[in-house]
Amino acid sequence: MTESTTPSPQSILVLGAGELGLPVLRNLARVAKRSPGSTISVLLRASTIDSQVPEKKADIDELRRLGVHMVAADLVNDSIEQLAEVFAPFDTVIGCAGMVAGRETPMKLATAALKSGIKRYFPWQFGVDFEVIGRGSPQDLFDAQLDVRELLRAQDKTEWVIISTGMFTSFLFEPVFEVVDFENGAVNALGSLDTSVTLTTPGDIGKLTAEIVFFEPRLRNEIVYLSGDTLTYGQVASLLERVLGRPFKRNVWTVPHLMQELEKDPTHHIKKYRAVFAQGRGVAWPKAGTFNEQQTIQVTTAEQWARENLANE
Repeated sequence: MTESTTPSPQSILVLGAGELGLPVLRNLARVAKRSPGSTISVLLRASTIDSQVPEKKADIDELRRLGVHMVAADLVNDSIEQLAEVFAPFDTVIGCAGMVAGRETPMKLATAALKSGIKRYFPWQFGVDFEVIGRGSPQDLFDAQLDVRELLRAQDKTEWVIISTGMFTSFLFEPVFEVVDFENGAVNALGSLDTSVTLTTPGDIGKLTAEIVFFEPRLRNEIVYLSGDTLTYGQVASLLERVLGRPFKRNVWTVPHLMQELEKDPTHHIKKYRAVFAQGRGVAWPKAGTFNEQQTIQVTTAEQWARENLANE
């Protein structure tokens, strides 16, 4: 991919270094070299930065080798004012902390970002298209994400970019999600066999996010769509048969069935997600119009991911 101009240098702060934060940081460190003078920092708890737990220490050591600066703060316990002060020296803040901290955190972070006066904010919205899904969906956490979008759109001081990625590819195959039942050789299609889902790996999201951050002409106040793959649950069953060389039964879990299951257990997060994905709105989009296709950037298809990760299933 070629840009006509050298991107302006940016000081970037990434919130979190987990499943998505690490790939984003690795790729930002790489792409930032195209824009001399750029700096990459990560916000973590002081206890994480100083951790002697081998896995955490290995991640911190890797980030230091990449030239990533450490910033100590606590997204959950620090106040909006404290976080705004931490964000203020940066041009760009990218939320990669997920929603593990609870329903209120996305709005808290967005409010701190606006208060800080940064130039551009990428909220944690790496997932489905919340507006197409709409308010009052089975997954109530999504309403909190719509609140963030309204807040960002209602002001004009801080630019924003939302990156819609669909589901993390690996999650579709997680036993806890129960769409793929390896033991019984079955795919439990959400909604119907023709319902589609968009999948992107965290590695590809990291690679594409880094390109989006430094892209010229600068992306601002828009939703950018990514897709590693967009396929139906029927196609998921077929790809598993090709990859694993054994038959997979095709069951359908209808929307009424999944809503009934949720009614019995209304706080069950996975059941909320299953019901939303079964409805098929805002959870899939054609690969053709996505940023990665427009920029001809190679991404991992569901079948490639399966061949690399499911050989022993």
